[in-house]
Order: sequence, then C-alpha cells, then structure tokens
Amino acid sequence: MSLTASLDESSVAATPGEETALPLQVLNSGRTVEEYRFEVVGACAAWSAVEPAVLSLYPGDSGTVSLMLRPPRDSTVPAGETPFGIRVVPTSEESATVVPEGRVTVLPFTETTAELVPRSSHGSWSGQHRLAVDNRGNTPVTVRLGAQPGTELARVVFAVPELRIEPGRAEFGKLRVRPAKRMWRGTPVTHPFQVFATPRVAEDQEPLEPVLLDGSYQQEPILPRWLPRALVVAAVVLIALIGLWYALLRPAVKSAAREAVTPDAVRSAVEADKSASPDGENPDGGGPSGADSAGGDSAGSGDGTPGSSESPSPGPSADAAATAPTSAQVRVSDSVGGGANTGTALRVPAGQTFELTDIVVQNPQGDAGTVVVSAGPDRRVLSLGLENFRDSDYHFVTPILVPAGGTVTMTIDCRRVGRPVGAPAPARCTESLFLGGNMRPE
Repeated sequence: MSLTASLDESSVAATPGEETALPLQVLNSGRTVEEYRFEVVGACAAWSAVEPAVLSLYPGDSGTVSLMLRPPRDSTVPAGETPFGIRVVPTSEESATVVPEGRVTVLPFTETTAELVPRSSHGSWSGQHRLAVDNRGNTPVTVRLGAQPGTELARVVFAVPELRIEPGRAEFGKLRVRPAKRMWRGTPVTHPFQVFATPRVAEDQEPLEPVLLDGSYQQEPILPRWLPRALVVAAVVLIALIGLWYALLRPAVKSAAREAVTPDAVRSAVEADKSASPDGENPDGGGPSGADSAGGDSAGSGDGTPGSSESPSPGPSADAAATAPTSAQVRVSDSVGGGANTGTALRVPAGQTFELTDIVVQNPQGDAGTVVVSAGPDRRVLSLGLENFRDSDYHFVTPILVPAGGTVTMTIDCRRVGRPVGAPAPARCTESLFLGGNMRPE
C-alpha cells in the first residue's frame, strides 16, 4: 500500500458553537507524485470539514491536514460521543483508500427560555396562567418552578413543582393566582407577582441564573356593580305590575264572570244535564242513540251494495325492505420510503350491490403524502394530499355503485410522518377511512 494516514488523537472533545481542530498525518510511500482527497464519514459530517480538502505529496513525503469540528450551539446535535471516519482517497488509485477512525464527544450545554401566557389575568375567584419553558440546549434539563408574590394579598400555586424537558422541546407549567380575601363589592384590585424557572445542574457545576417573568392578576368583585341597580329596577317593576292587577285587571275579571251567569245560561245548562243519560240513551226511552245508523252501516243498503270500509295503508316496498344501511372502516399505516400500503374497508358479498354515499378520511397526526380511496381495481373515488387536511368528509347525492365481489380500499403513500402536539413522535404514517351506504340485492 502506497498510503499511510493516522490521526494524532483517536478521540477529541468539541464545544457547541466553537471550532475544534484534529490533525491528520498523511504519508506517500509510493513512487509517484500523488494527490489525495478527504471525506468525513459519520453523523458529524454535517458540521465537519477537512482543511485543506486536497493534498499533493511527492514520493516519500508526508503532510498534515486538519479535521475541523464545528458543532452548532442548538438542540439539533445532542451531547455525547459520536464515532467518525476520514476517507483518504488517492486520485490515481482509488482502490487504495484508507479510513482512519476516531470519536468526537460533543460537550453538553444548557440554555432555557420561558414565557408567561397570558401576562395578565382577571377574575372574581382566581387567575389562571401557563408558564412555557423551552429547552434550547443539547441535553435534557429539569427546571424548578417557583413564584414570588408582590404583596401578601395573593398567593401563586403551581400544579407541578418541576418540569423535565427534552432538547428542542417545550413544556407548560400551569399556575393559579388566588387572592387571600374575597371581595364582594368595590373597585377591582391588581395583584402583581413574579415567577421563575431555574434549571437544575450537577453539584460540581456552577448554578445557572433563573429566568424571571413578571405578571399580574386583577381581582374583580364577586357581585357586579350593576346588580344593586338591577334589583331596584326589578322590585319597582314588580310592584307596578301588582298595582296594575289590583287596579284594573281584577275588577274586570269579576265583572265578566257575573255577566256570564244569566238566567238563559242557567236554563241551557239544566236542559243539557237532563238530556244526558248514563248509557247514552235518549230521553224518550228509545234505544241507544245512533243504533239504527250503525246497523245500517254494517248491513249495507237494501240493494245488496256492501257498506264502505277503510282501505289499509300501503306498506313499504320489497326493495326498500331489503335495503340495509351498511358502514365500515379501516386503518392503514405506512413507513417513509417503504412504498404504498393498502387496506380493505369493505368487500361486497355475492348477490349484493353496495351504494356508497358517505366517506370520511382522517389524518390525526398531520402526515404528508397521498391517500387514494378506490371502489374497485381501476376506479378511483378520491385522491388527496395528506398535508392538505386533518379531517375530510364527502357525501354523494348519486350513490357510487360497487358490484358483488368489489372492494372499497384505501392506499397510503407516506412521504413524511407528522408530529402531534404534546405526544411522542410516531414512527409511521397512520390514516383512517370510514364509509357508509346501503347494501341491496342485485
């Protein structure tokens, strides 16, 4: 082999936001002048480079290049040890490539920011806020939450005393401001307070400065200012209505009742009472009232014409009775770069036809890609982009007919997996299909 390459050190520590150089010795042990190219291999390749990128050596000569490590000071590069390699490629004989290997340790750093949402609150009983804490460092951090009331008239209480935050993530701590005394009436009072978020560090490290935020809570009276006036107005209106009743409406009702009780009215009531019998008999001692007419209706007319009868109402048709409402659903998952994945929601039985009228497609994770709903092997019903919706429903006035043996399927082609808010990142795209319609015989 006409090439020898070695690192001065097999491991190195790199500080985020700073530049670290690691020398690489190259020896040309061949008989011709050679030019060498360098390529960084590994997770650190995105923030590393070899300077100079090309080196020419005479036979028997050696040279030095430097691996420049520049890890960014953000959460994209986690703290810890990462292996790497430097591919040294001779231009004239690429098969003689050598790859010296090493390890770089990215040092941890802690950086947190916070925001109080909302800054000001108001209410009669308490005020509610949320303290949003962002971890902009490259290592998990535990943050202690606390508060300092501006006065003794209010107390700040956190739902949890600490938050553990992963790199590049944010967590919310709920807090409530409660006044020391209730205020039934009067002018609203403002209570200032201050909250802080302090990152916890190891005992051998220097403590970090807490993030301080100012807020306020306006305590409002329990009874609104307009309530006494409203009660007075309601009492005045009630008294006026009672006076109006006794002054005008009550005498008029009594007068109308007296005028209604006349001799003619009494006589008519007595005659109506006498004409009524216990079993519906007439006063002249005859049979039950309406007996002859009832008999005539039953026997019909004397010329043999049958009496009229009520025809039955038409019942539901046989086709309507045989039609059955049908629904189905399917859930399909797909990986990025793995090709499309298909799931069957419904297969039409033999001798039946399915009338597809409703479709609901759900994308709860916010994935990106394509979804195709088909009613048969060559019949696309819908073709949608996942990034354009979360929930989408379609209703057809004219049903889509799926014959016996046909299937309704959903095909997913995942390009990017979504990331739900406040939940672990999923590994695959996952979508759901719900359909509805009627199953009828052919």
